[in-house]
Amino acid sequence: MHTDFYRIERLPPYVFAEVNGMRAKMRAEGRDVIDLGMGNPDSPPPAHVIAKLAEVAAKPDAHGYSASKGIPGLRKAQAAYYQRRFGVELDPENEVIVTLGSKEGLANLAQAITAPGDVILAPNPSYPIHSFGFIIAGAAIRSIPAAPGDDFFERLRLAMRYTVPRPKALVIGYPSNPTAYVADQAFYERLVAFAREHEIWIISDLAYAEIYFGDTPTPSILSVEGAKEVAVEFTSMSKTYSMAGWRIGFAVGNRELIAALTRVKSYLDYGAFTPIQAAAVAALNGPQDCIAETRELYRRRRDVLVESFGRAGWDIPVPQASMFAWAAIPEAFAKLGSMEFSKRLLAEAGVAVAPGVGFGEEGEGFVRIALVENEQRLRQAARGVKKLLKGA
Repeated sequence: MHTDFYRIERLPPYVFAEVNGMRAKMRAEGRDVIDLGMGNPDSPPPAHVIAKLAEVAAKPDAHGYSASKGIPGLRKAQAAYYQRRFGVELDPENEVIVTLGSKEGLANLAQAITAPGDVILAPNPSYPIHSFGFIIAGAAIRSIPAAPGDDFFERLRLAMRYTVPRPKALVIGYPSNPTAYVADQAFYERLVAFAREHEIWIISDLAYAEIYFGDTPTPSILSVEGAKEVAVEFTSMSKTYSMAGWRIGFAVGNRELIAALTRVKSYLDYGAFTPIQAAAVAALNGPQDCIAETRELYRRRRDVLVESFGRAGWDIPVPQASMFAWAAIPEAFAKLGSMEFSKRLLAEAGVAVAPGVGFGEEGEGFVRIALVENEQRLRQAARGVKKLLKGA
């Protein structure tokens, strides 16, 4: 029996599986593990959102197939959010689609627009789906820097000039997972101008739109004039409203890309469970103080992490946004690499982090630390780190 399946052959082993397996084994043995590995929010969604889910789920007619592109009320609520938050006008019918989380949306957009052999530009290091969604669809990936700056545009210019075939799309994501890099309005203006000149699609991942720590809210690429000609943007309810397991996200922007995604999805799913969509409407249209509370929660955790790990002897750069810190491996362990260091940290300090190499080869030498445990647990993690560093 042949098992050389084309798409599977193109995927490397899942890097995080090794650390995840080790963490599960330790927990099964009854050992305490402080899990800062996965970006899995530990707070519940707002009470009124859960109440709406229960209310609609109690209706006998709420359990049939839903609409693949999302119920009209949810698409309208997302359009209203973009208007309110970014000053961007969207047509709910043709410029908004509901996805089963932004990860599914990105993967299915890749299927919709990619032919085998297409070249896609993606940041390195980056969230794995940014590259692998397209690799599964048959594309070749050319890496560009994750940091938004002059080097980013220089590498972009070279990629457009010398890559054969010419790159078809560029994936970006700010605030970034894993690096917590942020982009400003000027960056997006420059990028939209570049994309229009070179006729390349931009796919923006804005999953961490509401988790920023400075005074300037995260911008959207779509607030740039003409962006809708070239760009589509993904957002998610996962982090903003602590609804990660509900799997609700959105793609908005360019009509052709939204139409392509809508068409592919219509063959693949019947949309999210209607009560979940109704509850997502309640989240977007209801009181928004929960967003500020979530932001403040992550800011306090960030400060505790940076301060306590710093005192333990591990300097963590201060993230300006997202729910992650991106840190170089401590000097004494640099030669181990991110994978082996993550395993040592887990085995000896009881602290799980994500090895940087899992986000691309440019992530080697770093680890991603998720702010998903409370302040007391973060301080406990710092004590484990201190012990490990002393032993080194």
